Amino acid sequence: MAGTVARVTEISASSSRSFDDAVKVGLDRANKTLRHVTSAWVKDQKVSLDDGKITGFVVHLLVTFVLED
Repeated sequence: MAGTVARVTEISASSSRSFDDAVKVGLDRANKTLRHVTSAWVKDQKVSLDDGKITGFVVHLLVTFVLED
């Protein structure tokens, strides 16, 4: 019986540049620890403010990776 089993883990990442950069930061870090990362879903995003100015971009990612046999 052959098949594939995947797991999903949630991570948060931040960047002072953009949401896109925060996603890249999160996925780069996930790939250092997890093997066989196949996809990610941006579950939530928000900005950090200081005196009404954007100081950071935060994303919450659901990262999918395939479990090894």
